Amino acid sequence: MLELTEEVARVARSDAKVLITGESGVGKELIAQSIHTHSGRAQRPFVAVNCAGIPETLLESELFGHVRGSFTGAYRDKPGKFEVADRGTLFLDEIGEMTLRMQGLLLRFLETGEIQKVGADNVIGRVDVRIVASTNRNLREMTSLGTFREDLFYRLNVIHLEVPPLRDRREDIGPLVQHFLAAFAQKDHCVVREVSSEALALLTAYTWPGNVRELQNVVERLAVTGRRDVILPDALPPEIRRPQAAARPRRERRRTMADDLYKRLVQDRESFWTAVYPLYLHREITRGQVRDVVRKGLEEARGNYKIVARLFNMEQRDYKRFLNFLRKHDCQLPFKEYR
Repeated sequence: MLELTEEVARVARSDAKVLITGESGVGKELIAQSIHTHSGRAQRPFVAVNCAGIPETLLESELFGHVRGSFTGAYRDKPGKFEVADRGTLFLDEIGEMTLRMQGLLLRFLETGEIQKVGADNVIGRVDVRIVASTNRNLREMTSLGTFREDLFYRLNVIHLEVPPLRDRREDIGPLVQHFLAAFAQKDHCVVREVSSEALALLTAYTWPGNVRELQNVVERLAVTGRRDVILPDALPPEIRRPQAAARPRRERRRTMADDLYKRLVQDRESFWTAVYPLYLHREITRGQVRDVVRKGLEEARGNYKIVARLFNMEQRDYKRFLNFLRKHDCQLPFKEYR
């Protein structure tokens, strides 16, 4: 990504607002972090907010903060992300999902820099924050449809960086694999240290429909499950290990609910407790579909339920709760069948 890195470095030297666009999972937050790291604000906070993952009422409090007693559960004053990021960088991920009301509040902040907390009568002061926003949606099209404010779009679109999908920049796959592998090896004390040339060739040939996020997840699984210091082709997931099979004409298998749920867990990094558990409790999915999701996890984790819990984005303390849920609802499968 040499050309893009040089562009990021040039952008970082300015203090202008940046809009990063591209498919889901292409690494927009990595670009935002790189902009911050190479900027004059590098010693100040980098704060990220997912605008798609927070309801409007909570998003206002998250960004601007709130005062004690402003709503149920507001037991104390709380600073917002704008305050926390003062003299640093605030990354607004998935800005296209923000409601029109929140867009108006954001526009006013961009124009004045003033903070008024939820429940407060007056402005508490001003902050100096660099805004970097990202989206996988077409904001120009949204402005014509009236779902995104045109004035806010022009405020954010001072510098526009479009990140191409990973399939169009395969030269980045090797460096990204090494970057993620080093990070996971250091954090989790894994035995894996490098990738064989044969395995790297297969990783490079794969189309990566989930982009950098999918690559990161695959490398993490390889680091966690690997028992040798070098990753060989036989350790790779089947869809990567046998890319020629996808090229042969065949009848496409109908996508199931379990496929969609598993994608939400593994590619979109949602937690089992938010993506699967509520649907089952409200009888929107069946016991069989939960078992199918667990089966996919066991196949990937080679029968290790602890690794399944990690794949499903649970905290370590949730492991026993996960097993108890599976036992109680007859969703636990024999792990030995997958080793």
